[in-house]
Amino acid sequence: MPYEPPTHSVERSIRATTGAKIVAGIDEVGRGAWAGPVTVCAAITGLRRPPAGLTDSKLIPPKRRTELAGDLESWVTAHALGHAAPEEIDDLGMTAALRLAAVRALDGLPVRPDAVILDGKHDYLGVPWRVRTVIKGDQSCVSVAAASVIAKVRRDAMMAALQEEFALFGFAENAGYPSPVHKAALRELGPTPYHRLSWAYLDALPQWRHLKKVRLSPEAAALEDGGQLGFDF
Repeated sequence: MPYEPPTHSVERSIRATTGAKIVAGIDEVGRGAWAGPVTVCAAITGLRRPPAGLTDSKLIPPKRRTELAGDLESWVTAHALGHAAPEEIDDLGMTAALRLAAVRALDGLPVRPDAVILDGKHDYLGVPWRVRTVIKGDQSCVSVAAASVIAKVRRDAMMAALQEEFALFGFAENAGYPSPVHKAALRELGPTPYHRLSWAYLDALPQWRHLKKVRLSPEAAALEDGGQLGFDF
């Protein structure tokens, strides 16, 4: 399906209205997965023309996406990734885990951005960062689109590396998201050490329900913004 390529319009607007000189785009992957980390990439791109075919990572065929990620990693001015582990997601809730991963990504950059573009409508980063949220920013903003592709390819590779140890879960294909193969393995074998144990999918698995973690902190529970996918078995 044809799509408009991303532009630097938002980056230019932020520079013009705030005086920011360094703008980073941020995107996450893994929010709705049952297993694995949530991964955030922060990318600084300047205002140069991006490699051809750049858009939201979900719209790019896997082979081309991997090739493009390699091109982008050498094209961007700077990028860094941050991860929040399943245990941190269980303890903190997804919103706080996203912030933790984003801060880790931003701290990994060689320079501190003056402003940040977040994909979506919710600012999970907050102060002291100067944040602009953009719905479908991974399709419209060059820096966010670059972050989207790099984050997706890098996290997918992390999950594929678990395939040899946990072959029946199909992590190389589903990256920890719910799929028929993943659900069947959960029913038979229960969760791996890489699964999120506070999530509702365990409610549909009576034989493994005793493993479910309950977040005791009301503050942490209040921060949880949902996003858990496919609980039905």
